[in-house]
Amino acid sequence: MSLRDIEELLLERGVVVSYESVRNWCDRFGAMFACQVKAVRSRPGTTWHLDELFVKLRGKPYVLWRAVDEHGVELDVLLQKRRDKTAARRFFRKMLRSYPVPRKIVTDQLRSYPAARSEVPQLAGVKHIFVKASARVNNRAENNHQPTRRRERQMQGFRDPQRFLSNFGPIRQHFALPRHRMSAGDHRAQLRARLASWFRWTVAEPTGVAR
Repeated sequence: MSLRDIEELLLERGVVVSYESVRNWCDRFGAMFACQVKAVRSRPGTTWHLDELFVKLRGKPYVLWRAVDEHGVELDVLLQKRRDKTAARRFFRKMLRSYPVPRKIVTDQLRSYPAARSEVPQLAGVKHIFVKASARVNNRAENNHQPTRRRERQMQGFRDPQRFLSNFGPIRQHFALPRHRMSAGDHRAQLRARLASWFRWTVAEPTGVAR
């Protein structure tokens, strides 16, 4: 839903707020909720799938770098102005601050990746697999671009993609269960458990926030 959709849903329930208030709530509390979601999710996989996506910020093109593991779980995103070796190296180093060295890296044939990898000592012994970007072979990363595109359309463009997507990705995936690999009963049970944990996090009053 867009922020205006949420504004209208709250109005239906007797809560009068503007969509800008909803945006402020997301900015204020989103990072806290995203950290709680990351703390309880399972250990990430050992394969990184990396890909880039062009987005517009205030009418100017930017590159959103994204990494997911072999299970399709989003690991991290980084918004940068360029799509070159320096940008790729910065993304590699950001990833290594949060995750252990992977066993394998999968990217398209952008030459910035191997050039940047050669300058990061921790990745010297990591296997690097290249796929053709036009063949849509790197589906793990490309599929994770789709929710971003939908949100970009619904929000009529991003005001701050880095801040929003850093929080949006983990929270969305907390509820995005692999239904095709689960029975209906298992899906309902796991969804109830995740909703219960979400309510525990969001109902509690954040420290230092007045009622």
